[in-house]
Amino acid sequence: MSPEIIVEYASVIAIAILVVALLLTVYRAVVGPTLPDRIIALDMLVGIVIGFIAVIALRTGYTLYIDIAIALGLVGFLATVAFARFILARGYVGEGEEAEAGPSPKKPAGKPGLAKSVSEKSGSEKSGKPAKASKQAAPLGKEAK
Repeated sequence: MSPEIIVEYASVIAIAILVVALLLTVYRAVVGPTLPDRIIALDMLVGIVIGFIAVIALRTGYTLYIDIAIALGLVGFLATVAFARFILARGYVGEGEEAEAGPSPKKPAGKPGLAKSVSEKSGSEKSGKPAKASKQAAPLGKEAK
């Protein structure tokens, strides 16, 4: 068996696997119960398209397709990061797409999607001692007189 025939058979098998993966991923993107499921499916679609481009580059021998696949990978990564930041800004995303007015009971109070890190905790939280009551600021404007 010559190397050309092996590459031909391998590319046909790879395209068949990529088509099945593409169909399953499109199904998840359309039906996905939550927004993160859809975003992950779109990220998978980018990966599958990169696979198609790589197989076409191998079959045709045209290496410019590899550069296109790399650029698509970078754009796909940036899109995924942008979608993740959108989800963080939006807040808690539970099962289904129903948006409730008011905070979710599963989400802690504070800025949506952000939790206190160890460096942001006050000294009293680290040591376990009660915090000192701070002096209340005087009101501004005419009430301050």
